Amino acid sequence: MNSVANTVAVVDYGMGNLRSVSQAVQHAADQVGVQVFVTSDPEVVRKATRVVLPGQGAMPDCMRELRDSGLQESVLEAAASKPLFGVCVGMQMLLSSSDEGPTDGLGLIPGRVVKFDLAGRTQPDGSRFKVPQMGWNQVVQAQPHPVWAGVPDNSYFYFVHSFYARPADAKHSVGEADYGSRFTAAIARDNIFATQFHPEKSADHGLQLYRNFLHWNP
Repeated sequence: MNSVANTVAVVDYGMGNLRSVSQAVQHAADQVGVQVFVTSDPEVVRKATRVVLPGQGAMPDCMRELRDSGLQESVLEAAASKPLFGVCVGMQMLLSSSDEGPTDGLGLIPGRVVKFDLAGRTQPDGSRFKVPQMGWNQVVQAQPHPVWAGVPDNSYFYFVHSFYARPADAKHSVGEADYGSRFTAAIARDNIFATQFHPEKSADHGLQLYRNFLHWNP
């Protein structure tokens, strides 16, 4: 693949929810003339103009597979120079470390990933909080960001997770939700934007985030 304007690489290192992520990105891309490549080739990642890093499962497994696949270096290069969108565990991997394992992350945004501690806690309706959080939750846009464009504040997005990001600097927390207490649901720095929730499972608002990402020129 030659370097082509307006291409996005969805990184396939064996752990992402690739089908639904790639279909959603492709749906958004069709409207703006962007080519989408699902790829396990580091060179395709290097030559793409934008990169999506999905992830699901346990973060230690994701980090191991990213490293063993030979894709970690190309993802780090992308994160240094082009728009990158992390999804779910793909967001958690951007931080310094995780209590799951424990394991090191990519260290692109200072902070750590921690587990919900909700034992014995009850929700307003009297039911117990369940971990993982699974379902729709409102996201407060804690910081303005171009990728939020056209998405109303307090919109609902779909979550499935037991761990969440705790950035060292609050300025990197651009979206927050409440599940027992306030937690970071989206992070951003420079050319990086990432969400704990699944845009590809979040109907029109999720697709709008991908559309905005495809237009975003940080």
